[in-house]
Amino acid sequence: MTGAPASQAVAAAPRRPLAPLALAQFICSFAGSNMNVMINDIGADLNTTVRGVQGTITLFLLVMAVLMIPASKLTDRWGRKRCFLMGLALYGAGALISAFSPGLGVLILGNSLLEGVGTALLIPPVYILATMAYDDLPSRARAFGLISGMAGVGAAAGPLIGGFIATAINWRAAFLFQAAVVAVIVLLSRRLVDPVAPDPARTFDVAGAVLSATGMFFVVFGILQAGADTTLLVVFLAVGAVLLIWFFLHIRSRERAGKEPLLSTGLFRDRTSNLGLVTQNMQWLILMGTSFTVSVFLQTVRGYNAIQTGVIFTAATVGALVSSLAAERLARRHAQKTLIVAGFAMTVTGVVVLLVLVGAASRVIAFTPGLLLIGLGVGVMLTPSVNVVQSSFPEELQGEISGLSRSVSNLGSSFGTAIVGTMLIARAAEGNRAYALAMVALAIFALVGLAAAVSLPGSPRGRAARPEPWPRR
Repeated sequence: MTGAPASQAVAAAPRRPLAPLALAQFICSFAGSNMNVMINDIGADLNTTVRGVQGTITLFLLVMAVLMIPASKLTDRWGRKRCFLMGLALYGAGALISAFSPGLGVLILGNSLLEGVGTALLIPPVYILATMAYDDLPSRARAFGLISGMAGVGAAAGPLIGGFIATAINWRAAFLFQAAVVAVIVLLSRRLVDPVAPDPARTFDVAGAVLSATGMFFVVFGILQAGADTTLLVVFLAVGAVLLIWFFLHIRSRERAGKEPLLSTGLFRDRTSNLGLVTQNMQWLILMGTSFTVSVFLQTVRGYNAIQTGVIFTAATVGALVSSLAAERLARRHAQKTLIVAGFAMTVTGVVVLLVLVGAASRVIAFTPGLLLIGLGVGVMLTPSVNVVQSSFPEELQGEISGLSRSVSNLGSSFGTAIVGTMLIARAAEGNRAYALAMVALAIFALVGLAAAVSLPGSPRGRAARPEPWPRR
């Protein structure tokens, strides 16, 4: 009788560190989508436009994306737990500043910059610590299932929770909610242990960090100019492309000189990982693009308030929650490729259903089937996509691949809000037609993700394909 509780305690012990990691991923994903339902409230309070709020949301996602790779490298120098706590401190400060912002500029400072930088610092340690804590793939898949599931639920539930808070209290209270959750995470993080000591002498590729960050920034910022200034669109995209090419040449040059680059070019030599990264990018592009498109359409065309808009997303929240809870069981029964393909198939169907039903009927119920399918689809494929990428590389490269993986995912979120959102806003006066064009674009991106998923090499059931090790300079 005495042995059972002891064994249960031992079995439960490894799960304890996952609580702050999973909750951190939840609140960061929540922050990326909860403002979508507050567009009218924020615009009226801060005297700004839909495009102004869109820019704030996109900038938050972009700051995360461009700093994720440099931040992941800093975990080696500063330590994973220290970066995690530093990120939480910046995020919490940004949330408080956002809650009391008197204008759009201060909101951008708090939400887009401080919360964005904080997220970039704290998210890589989430996946690195989870990877290092679990040596075998089944337990690692279980950990990724919880963390990735919380990511999907956070993004899907953002409009619902944010809409409820904004209507019941005020949109500013949603940022106070974020600060409170951060405080809870800090308390839970006392049990976190960094398995590897930091190495302050580890070199850091400053030039590579600047080139990669500015290159990605110019690309996304250029997309935001679509429909407003074609000249700036072309100029920013061209500058971004040149900077990213320069970045690749720079890191290749450092590798040939025997120096450690910001990102090893070897990370791009694995076909399975590359395809997995494409699926991650498309997943978040579709999820965030759908959230923004439907939210803007409901508020600007249908005249819904924050809570009415948020309630409609209940279907997506339920779908993501159900599929995330089933992730571990699904991983035991089906190969990861199968799950990713099935997820994209459901997502494509969901986008098409949203396009057809909403165009044919004005009733709120028309949104439910499509959003439910998208929530289910994204929840099914989030965990296997992450596991495919992370498990493709040895432990010493987990910092780099974690940063790259999170950067690619957040770029997808940025593209979703920037590309689809810009299409929607540029044709806002056209109402249903603008919505239809945005959904068609999302359907095309979903098909790209499906093609990448189908191209993934087959792997044993519940396991990721691990490539042969390659030498590292």
